[in-house]
Amino acid sequence: QGQLIESGGGLVQAGNSLRLSCTSSNRAFSTHHVGWFRQAPGKEREFVAFITYNGGYIAYSDSVKGRFTISRDNTKSTVSLQMNNLKLEDTGVYTCGADHRAHYSGRYDQPFEYDFWGQGTQVTVSS
Repeated sequence: QGQLIESGGGLVQAGNSLRLSCTSSNRAFSTHHVGWFRQAPGKEREFVAFITYNGGYIAYSDSVKGRFTISRDNTKSTVSLQMNNLKLEDTGVYTCGADHRAHYSGRYDQPFEYDFWGQGTQVTVSS
């Protein structure tokens, strides 16, 4: 497996932008699909965005579609999440998960799909 480290979170006013990064120490990171999830206080973890190992397929939750963009640079073992036009409801701890493509089941919006996770980064959107 390997370690995932998220960065880029912070406090931002509504309407502004943040860029999150998910970086891996796993040499085989380029063989893993990656998903971003978030969890707000008192709520369950929810799916945000997904990208396949080679960037060939991307998916978003309806709540972020058109505002967030996921991308990856396998030469840097990094997946990024560009978040624009942030809203109060985007507040939460954002965590990335990695799933080896060999046993991908297609349920990219479910936490059980992923093999290992980072510790998360806090995003707080204020009015």
